[in-house]
Amino acid sequence: MAEKEAIPGPFSPRARHIALRTVALAGLLALAACGPASPPESVRDGGGWREFQGTWTAAGSRHTIRLGSDRRSSVANLNGSLLLSGPARPGVGFRAQAIVLNDSATGMVGRSVWIDERGDQVYSELRGEGTATGSRIFGTFVGGTGRYSGAEGTYEFSWRFVLEAEDGSVQGQSVGLQGRVRTGPQPAAPNAGGPRP
Repeated sequence: MAEKEAIPGPFSPRARHIALRTVALAGLLALAACGPASPPESVRDGGGWREFQGTWTAAGSRHTIRLGSDRRSSVANLNGSLLLSGPARPGVGFRAQAIVLNDSATGMVGRSVWIDERGDQVYSELRGEGTATGSRIFGTFVGGTGRYSGAEGTYEFSWRFVLEAEDGSVQGQSVGLQGRVRTGPQPAAPNAGGPRP
């Protein structure tokens, strides 16, 4: 009759080894679960597209002139915040500024700069199809500074004003903002231990 293998006791070397492996594995899983979600290396180093969604809210002033009974033109200067979501977003939050010229007959053109928490900027050109409810605004990235150097890509959204005062003060927010961006190669960091001029 074959002898049964002894069940390891709570203080046996085998039981301690199993317990240590279980604790180590649980610790690694906990660290992976608690750590921030980071995009793949090819996305982080600027080698790929970063898709994002978000919400842009802004306030500022708008000055309007009438060009006859059926046509209006306005210039708006807006400042606000932009919050992005998505696993490959280029950043979480930006301060966003835009200057926009809108003409009820020809559409809208504008320029925008997004500034992240480090002061790096990404630039875009804006154009719109019209002033009717639900009209779309399209942005095209045209470069940036720091980690957004060489930025290219597009985004789009609808805009609605939630407050329009008689003195020209306005507040609004985006609806359905989404897009993608890719940055150029980042400059190599200087060699701290290398020779100095």
